[in-house]
Amino acid sequence: MGLRKYTKEVIKEGKRVRWPKRQDFLMAVTTVLAITIIAALILTIENLAAGRLLGTVEEAFQIFK
Repeated sequence: MGLRKYTKEVIKEGKRVRWPKRQDFLMAVTTVLAITIIAALILTIENLAAGRLLGTVEEAFQIFK
């Protein structure tokens, strides 16, 4: 399959697709961004907590050196 034929077929399929309305699309994007930000915050907090916990454990074992 040549590049021209492939491009024509992609355009043809693109016209068949039932694209979402702008409002639906923006709602979906907003939802994805909100979930991503919340997940990033949760993971950051967990990472900081784990770092503090490991730091405390490390300090506790400094006594045995």
